[in-house]
Amino acid sequence: MQIAVVVYDGFTALDAVGPYEMLVRTPGAETVFVAERPGPVRTDTGALGIVADRSLAEVTRPDVVVVPGGPGQSALMEHRPLLDWLCAADAASTWTASVCTGSLLLAAAGLLEGRRATSHWLALDQLQRFGARPAEERVVVDGKYVTAAGVSAGIDMGLALLGRIAGDDVARTVQLATEYDPRPPYDAGSPRKAPAHLVEALRASSRFVLTRSS
Repeated sequence: MQIAVVVYDGFTALDAVGPYEMLVRTPGAETVFVAERPGPVRTDTGALGIVADRSLAEVTRPDVVVVPGGPGQSALMEHRPLLDWLCAADAASTWTASVCTGSLLLAAAGLLEGRRATSHWLALDQLQRFGARPAEERVVVDGKYVTAAGVSAGIDMGLALLGRIAGDDVARTVQLATEYDPRPPYDAGSPRKAPAHLVEALRASSRFVLTRSS
């Protein structure tokens, strides 16, 4: 089994690394970071780089595809090399997954039409532009498509997907090994829970959150 995690300039680190930490422990699986060209790829902050060991052209039939989101996604919505690869990879994959605004790339490739899907809460309504059915849930499974809400939800998605691939006991073992037992110090992780003034402030600056400035 091959698991391909797609990276591109301006992706959000945890969107890729969160599910990677869960899925890399899939028994018998090879997990690879892939990009349009091999080499270092910078995250949205510019402070962190991840090395893509394979090019898209080298990974043609992955069993699992994971697409992270991030501000860099906005520049790729009509980028045929990536969108065409997503379509081709999806034709052979058993599972196609995304985190945060990565679902917009799947949608732009035409893979989510008529399907329930989620994304970062600031981008959720954009899924409708591509015929997807937005679902305000942390992880959404529709057929072989597994989409996660914003950033940290990728850990939940990776764990849920691991359970479907390798069984509940494997997923529970990985959860235990990684001590994934979140107890956040604040209860402000969704717009339904956060103070209204913080929600509105973040909504007002959403173009800076979801779109690269350069």
